[in-house]
Amino acid sequence: MDKIDELLARGVDKIYPSKEALEKVLRSGKKLRLYQGFDPTGTQLHIGHLVGFRKLRQWQDLGHHVIFLIGDGTGQAGDPSGKRGAREKFMERDELRANAKDYLMQVAKIVNFEGSNPVEILYNSDWLNELKLVDILHIAQNFSVQQLIERDMYQERLKRGEQINLREFLYPLLQGYDSVAMDVDLEQGGTDQTFNMLAGRTLVKNMLGKEKFVMTTPLLTDAEGNKIGKSEGNVIGVTDPPSELFAKIMSLKDSAIINCFTLITALPLNSVAQKENRLKDGENPINLKKELAAQIVSEVHSPAAAKKAQEEFEKTFQKREVAADLIEEVSAAPGKITDRLVEAGIVASKSEAKRLEDQGAIEEIEPNLYRIGKRKFIRFK
Repeated sequence: MDKIDELLARGVDKIYPSKEALEKVLRSGKKLRLYQGFDPTGTQLHIGHLVGFRKLRQWQDLGHHVIFLIGDGTGQAGDPSGKRGAREKFMERDELRANAKDYLMQVAKIVNFEGSNPVEILYNSDWLNELKLVDILHIAQNFSVQQLIERDMYQERLKRGEQINLREFLYPLLQGYDSVAMDVDLEQGGTDQTFNMLAGRTLVKNMLGKEKFVMTTPLLTDAEGNKIGKSEGNVIGVTDPPSELFAKIMSLKDSAIINCFTLITALPLNSVAQKENRLKDGENPINLKKELAAQIVSEVHSPAAAKKAQEEFEKTFQKREVAADLIEEVSAAPGKITDRLVEAGIVASKSEAKRLEDQGAIEEIEPNLYRIGKRKFIRFK
């Protein structure tokens, strides 16, 4: 597999109009202008975002012009993708720009903003906030209401009797116009952004008269399709302290190991295949998970930080293994830890469980094994 093959395969879900068409352009030697946008609706990026950052770095290393777009314009509309209901609050540009300050520091752990081919940083409020009424009308005429309302999430909202806010409804048009404003050849984004990115493909064709490729990247999940990036309501943050990041990765399901190696690390694919074979041959998954945690901490912090974090984890874990005979096994359905504690009869009420959680008295040591208070250990069956 050469570099172009890997670019078109690793961490890729679909390519529009086709993989073959994009490969032909790349093999011709043409360098593309491409981007991925991120709406800074919060201040912290999680490991799920690393999927996109890793792919952007691949493009950058091959000499293409990469744009990291801060969506402080689209963020004002509010992306409805993946939302079950309409937003209760919409953010303003100043608030979004303030959130974005930390984004660049976090992204710089993976992509290069300096050097011979630096990633360019743009803010889409610079053009979206300048649109006049006639501009918006010219954008809107490229779509029908039927096209926009066909989105699965809108149909689900309608079935549930949920409202569709017109502000959110316009979001695909604004994101689509980004491609026109930047005159890009390709847009990259998660599978949940497919509709919005294809809207941009339509606008580039109609307004600029040229082709725009769309590359979708898979959402980070375990083998069962459960999203990774947030666990029990706690974000696995890119900037978490090394020891905390290491421990959170160790709490992931075993079925997430290979997906994480493939999508969010720079480890060569042949090395990932070797690790997958070790799992298939029956090696203890905890060994592979330690290697995964060390790899990620090394890449977003440093190898020295990863080594220290692993030593701290192993020291803590081994101490707790001595108390294995103190572990009580209980039954409770999967869900939030506070709900599970109530169902298992460990605490009397959700408010008591929430109080323990707020005090830091609930800690996940490994999947399904928790410390409650100072000396109580429980394992969920």
